[in-house]
Amino acid sequence: MRQDQEDPYQRRSAQVYAAADRAGSGSVASPRQVLYDAVLLDRDGTLIEDVPYNGDPEKVRPVPGARAALDRLRAAGLRLAVVTNQSGLARGYFTGEQMRAVHARVEELLGRFDAWLVCPHDDADGCDCRKPAPGLVYAAARELGTTASRCVLVGDIGRDVGAALAAGAAGVLVPTPVTRPEEIAAAGWVATDLPAAVAEILRRQQAVQPSTPPTAPVRTALVVRSDSAGDVLVTGPAIRAVAAGAERVVLLCGPRGRAAANLLPGVDEIIEHPLPWIDPTPGPVDPEAMRSLTARLGAVGVDQAVVFTSFHQSALPLALLLRMAGIDRIAAISDDYPGSLLDIRHRVPGGVPEPERALSLAAAAGHRLPDGDEPVLRLRRDAVPPRPAGLGDPGYVVLHPGSAASSRACPPEVATRIVGALTDAGHRVLVTGGRDERAVTARVAAAGGTDLGGSTDLAGLAAIVADAGAVVVGNTGPAHLAAAAGVPVVSLFAPTVPFGQWGPYRVPTVRLGDAAAPCRDTRAASCPVPGHPCLSGVDPDEVVDALRTLAVSGGGSQ
Repeated sequence: MRQDQEDPYQRRSAQVYAAADRAGSGSVASPRQVLYDAVLLDRDGTLIEDVPYNGDPEKVRPVPGARAALDRLRAAGLRLAVVTNQSGLARGYFTGEQMRAVHARVEELLGRFDAWLVCPHDDADGCDCRKPAPGLVYAAARELGTTASRCVLVGDIGRDVGAALAAGAAGVLVPTPVTRPEEIAAAGWVATDLPAAVAEILRRQQAVQPSTPPTAPVRTALVVRSDSAGDVLVTGPAIRAVAAGAERVVLLCGPRGRAAANLLPGVDEIIEHPLPWIDPTPGPVDPEAMRSLTARLGAVGVDQAVVFTSFHQSALPLALLLRMAGIDRIAAISDDYPGSLLDIRHRVPGGVPEPERALSLAAAAGHRLPDGDEPVLRLRRDAVPPRPAGLGDPGYVVLHPGSAASSRACPPEVATRIVGALTDAGHRVLVTGGRDERAVTARVAAAGGTDLGGSTDLAGLAAIVADAGAVVVGNTGPAHLAAAAGVPVVSLFAPTVPFGQWGPYRVPTVRLGDAAAPCRDTRAASCPVPGHPCLSGVDPDEVVDALRTLAVSGGGSQ
């Protein structure tokens, strides 16, 4: 679903029991930039102890610390809604009146909620609201006057997290004894209990708010992200935040990220230079090249430098060069002792999405996104060319099987079967890839897709993605292009890096693949396990079902 398109659940009933008279008044949109407006909570196992098919208010028992945790959210100005599957209604185990009596008891013990959203169906009903379908999340966001991407959903099983992701919301899993290990492995954000989940929600909310402005005016800011295209794209919101507080922004990037840098709003000038302590296949350190880079950075007239890195990289080698270039104000994330190399040494807990991790560094340096600019990925409209002719109407499915890191690529035989299944289901499929992937894209597209391998650069690929109904892709750059366009993603995510940090950000997503595969958290660029088990077991019918969950229909339209 692109950002300029109508929410599909506004076009058809989500078939929910919605307590419209309980919703608060008006929109919760805030002039100050925040990550979340609302917290949605599963009922059984999350707010109260799970009593199967309970219609008796006397059996309601809050989980430990629930009331205090919810009051913290209320005090922070967040709206609260309950989103709950109650198939006992469909099965006749209790009545609507009994259910409402249970909810009244929940509010007596835990305080008032701004909305209650209930799916009364069973799995066999095929509704759009039973989690993991996203209908309840969309409906709750509407009742609370916000959007799904500004909500975070807390639940105790994979269905809860799946519903959040499919709507583009954040999902927090609080495991209980009934939570399956594979659900825990697949969740991008796991908390030990409800109070811990609330504490982290509030911490992340606060982390993107500057406590103080920069100590002096920033005429020229240097921002650094020397990595791949995807890494540059996910840093975009933080770069826009710096641009909001600086007259001029210069971006230092590497050759692998230059094409993405050209697409980012807020950048006035780009300096391209490889950094051998960042590049995955670096050559020897060239002293003359380092002296040349230092001299060039010294000539920029930088008032403040903000060095963005991934969680496993060090900002300190570049910080030393920046000091040698005469730059006095340097901010970076560093777990290592920086000595006098950094003026702002920022730290971020593990598991935070990369865009938010970068935004928190920008905030520590005194910068925030301007009012009205959502913390989502964006591209410069004038940098994306018109979509190539001859591709037909928008609404096709883009399948991008490759990746610069082969460990994150979809096995060609699996991708081929996916194209066949999608074509059989009535979808038009465009198969994309780089020039060095033409043999793979030709093989995959032969199953019924259109081969676009090697036919576009990154900007041209962005144009194709922007008009897609959905993108089927691994954890690689085109997934972030889709997020920047607001296009749903079926994420064939290899768990070599954490999904919570690198999954598609704030866009409707269904994750597929084995999240507990032996390659988990290895950061391996080449698959370390024979047979590529994390993705080789993906069933093409799962991809078809994922598109259905994302409200992407066949025939090239939504």
